[in-house]
Formats: sequence, C-alpha cells, structure tokens
Amino acid sequence: MVNLLRAAIVKVFSTKYSLTIPSAVMQYIEQVLVENEIPEDEWIIGLEFWAKEYLKGEESSSLVSLPALQKAYESLQLGNTDDTAQADPSEINVESHFSVIDSFDMPPVHFDPVRGGFTTTKFKPCLAGQASSRSAFLRERWGIIKEIILRNENFTPPAIGGHDRSNYLKLTSTRNLLGRAGQLFLLFGMLSRDPEGRLCVEDGEGRVVLDMDDAVPGEGLFTEGCMVLIEGEYTIDETIRVLAMGHPPSEKRDIARGLHGHVDFLGGGAMSLKEEQKYLPSIQANTQVSFVVLSDVWLDHPRTIPALRRMLEGYAEAVEFRPMAFVFCGNFSQKGWEGDGGLKRYTNGFNSLTDLLLEFPLLHASHFVFVPGPLDPWSSTTLPRPAIPSVFASRLTQRIPRARFVSNPCRLRYFGMELVICREDLMGKMVRNLVGVKKEGEADMKRYLVQTILDQTHLSPLPISIRPTLWEYDHALRLYPMPSAVVLADKYERYELTYEGCHVFNPGRFVGSGGEGGGEFEWSMYYPATGRSERR
Repeated sequence: MVNLLRAAIVKVFSTKYSLTIPSAVMQYIEQVLVENEIPEDEWIIGLEFWAKEYLKGEESSSLVSLPALQKAYESLQLGNTDDTAQADPSEINVESHFSVIDSFDMPPVHFDPVRGGFTTTKFKPCLAGQASSRSAFLRERWGIIKEIILRNENFTPPAIGGHDRSNYLKLTSTRNLLGRAGQLFLLFGMLSRDPEGRLCVEDGEGRVVLDMDDAVPGEGLFTEGCMVLIEGEYTIDETIRVLAMGHPPSEKRDIARGLHGHVDFLGGGAMSLKEEQKYLPSIQANTQVSFVVLSDVWLDHPRTIPALRRMLEGYAEAVEFRPMAFVFCGNFSQKGWEGDGGLKRYTNGFNSLTDLLLEFPLLHASHFVFVPGPLDPWSSTTLPRPAIPSVFASRLTQRIPRARFVSNPCRLRYFGMELVICREDLMGKMVRNLVGVKKEGEADMKRYLVQTILDQTHLSPLPISIRPTLWEYDHALRLYPMPSAVVLADKYERYELTYEGCHVFNPGRFVGSGGEGGGEFEWSMYYPATGRSERR
C-alpha cells in the first residue's frame, strides 16, 4: 500500500512535473491522502490537482517546500483555486507592462540535469566563450528536450502495475546497445556525422551509425543538429537500421510555465502562473493594442520611403488604434553596405527614415524597434548577432524618443506574453541541409518548419558548421518555455499558422513582388488580445 502510494506521488510530482520531494514533504502528502481516505483509483487525479495548485503559487520552486505545499492544499480545501482578485483593466497602465529585451541582456539561465530545473549563473557570458562551452550548450539542449520527453504521457509508466505498464515507450542509450543485435530500440539523440562522414545519432553517452535505407521520417524537417527520436534495429555491424524517425514531442507554454514559473528567463522579473492569469482580463480588454511587424525594409529602394509614408499616415489617423510598437526587421539595404559608397548609402537610408518619422509626432508614443538582418553591418554569420552599430542609429535614437536598436533575435514582453522576433532566412538553410523529410503526399514545408523549431525548442536547430552560434549565448535562441508567438522574418513567402498554442508568422518582404497572392507592399499586425496576426 505504502509503496504504491509513494510510486503515485513520484510519478506525478517528480516524473511529470520535475519536482524534488524531500522526505518531510513525502510524509505529509502520504498523511493527507491516508487521513482523507482517498481511494486508490483517485490518487493520480488528486495529486495532479495538488501539484498544479502548488506550481501556480508565487513561492513555488523545483524543490518542494512544506509551507508552500500546505498553502496549496488549503487553497484546494477552500475552493480558492481561481484567484478572484483580478486586476481591473481600466486601472492598469499597459505601457508599464511592455518591454523590449535584447538577447545580450537576457540572464544566463542554464539547465541543471541533476535537479531537472533551471539555474542562473553569476558569471556574465563571454562572446568568445570557454572551451567547455563548446559542448555544454549542446548537452544542455539535449537535456531539456529529454526532460520534456520523459514527462510525456507516452513515456511515463503507470504508477500501479498492470497490463498497461508494458505499453509505454522506453528510451535506450547508445551505451546499452552493445551485444544486443537483432533487437528493436528507441533512441533519442542529435543527428551528426562521425569522422568518416557517416550519419549517426549521438546522445550523452556515445554515438551509433544510422542505416537510413528503410527509414520513414515523420512530419517535420530533419537536418544535422536536430534532436530526434529513432526507432530501429541494432545490427551485427554495430549500426542502427532505422525504421522510423521523428521529432520529440513539444510541451505547451502553460505546462512549462507551471513547472518553471519561478525562473526569470527574460530578465524582467519572474512571473508566476497565477500572477500571469490575473492579467488575462487586461490583455483581452485592450483589443486596440497591436504590434506592426515589417521585414526587409530596404531604405535604399526608391519605393520604400513613399510606401512607409502611406502606411504611417494611415496609423496616425487611427486615433484609438495606433500600434504600441513598430518592429522593423532588416535587411535595411537591398544592395548591402559593403562596396563603393555602401556606407554612405546605408547612412542616408536611416537619415531619410528619421526625417520621415519626424513628420508624424502623433506616433512618437509608439515604440520603434529595429532588428538587424543577415546583410546589415557589420555582417555577421553568428546568432545571436548584436544591434546595428550606433554610428548609423544615433541620429534616429536622438530624435525619436522610443526608438531602440536591438539584437537579432530579440523579444517583446507584454504582461505575461512573450513574442520572439528573429530575422533569419531559415527555410532556405533547413531545406539545403535536409537529411530526411516525409515523402508521402505533398509536404507542407511551412508547417514542417514551424513544427521543427518548436519541437526542437530552438531557433536554429542546425550544426554550428552551417549556422554558427555564440556558445555562451545559446540560451537567447531557446524557445522554452514555448513563446506566445514567434516572428520568423524570412525572404520565403509569408504565412501565419498556430502550433500547440504558439502563433508563428512571417510578415514577408515589405517591398513585395505584387504577384499572385501578394500585394505591392506587405507587412503584418499582431494582436495580443486574440493571439493572432493579420496580413496588411
């Protein structure tokens, strides 16, 4: 009886919600269930409610404290699980709950595989990075996704034995394959190449070569650097004959926020799930709040400045619906800044934009955010990449009070919502480096791309030989917990779609081709109240 009860507690609190239970807390949970004579078939349901209520609290942490757990139990007894002290939307200053976050200002939050949670280091990340950081960030990415997999219901064994216990999925490490030829296994690891150039899967304990002749890839895009689930047969040649390959399951934002609501990922202060829910009425009441997103704003193109003037005139006349923020994504020059006269042409483009914005003082209450593109100075191949140098930005920032030049990627925080903005030609890079894609029927490449980056919890699931990243700033590219929305500004055709509650869209090039399905000028508007975007 006691062993079964403890197994149920560990299944819910430790396995599913990654919580560490001290012995005193374990005894208290057992005591409550026994004293209240909870039937055995209701243990899991009751513990689920208790764990969720604990995680909503402002005092919650990965190490369960007895006072916080008792407080959650009292809330359940009193029926106070829904906090009625919601803020009055009319009394809240929306501007005070909006912020723009540069990648290089985000705290260095790292995953601790021993505790199954996140910690913030005291040392400031370095651009060059230590040698140990070269492999540490990949192990960290692997560890985060593995925790998500093990919390998934398909990988969680029943707490109480029975015929269903043999039906759950079980991961095997590459170290445990030796001597087991002819058996089927499920592996989790990163796709990579061995020194001989053969495709293999690599986990924290080793690597094994893959035979892809019979492989059936699932939905999504599979490239080197992706963390994947591999089902296959181990052969006498010490290779895996792959039968199926798929991306790991994703974890919705509310589940991740419930687990790690006490962690300050963005640097503006941690917000618990309960506190976040208090502001939902305020977000839904302010339907006029919107963010305008433009990409490839070529300031040296003859049609760009006149088109921007027409757009700004329209927003300036809309008194009640002026956007809270305008997000301009590069590239800001069609011809680039390099070459003869390139710097002067680039500087003149921003001077023209500054003069244009000064014509609309009514819009100066809005925020103007500038995100560099791949070809903006100083052209960098690494992510995250710093903001456009102040030599080009100083005149604009001096005259426009709320203009800010930030890194690529960057993030917008609005109450408890998080909007990730990344200017990267990701579709082309992923397609050029495919090692597998589903062949049945016509592949929806846009949906596959979105599914891939969200399942991979990362903006660039490519090897650093193809897309270099700053090792010690890899946390700035992380998509965990899953954001409320992601802007994938790409030269690929525009799209909008939602995956697992996260809205992802590409605004397309501002100076459009005017062809079929596209306008002469294209941009998007995102509305936090609905969590959706609209084409313009």
